[in-house]
Amino acid sequence: MGRFRIVGGLFREFGLFLKEDRTWWLAPILVLLVGLGAFIIFAQGSALAPFIYALF
Repeated sequence: MGRFRIVGGLFREFGLFLKEDRTWWLAPILVLLVGLGAFIIFAQGSALAPFIYALF
């Protein structure tokens, strides 16, 4: 449970940074990086390999 609290605090702190400094252009970059990281983690399974090869 402690790890989720740390990650949640990190996202909350980043959200406050975006709000205070008005750097909203960083939000899509963060979403893209999180999505790409999730894709790489889920792509490690062999069940997704044929679909990934079809994309390229």
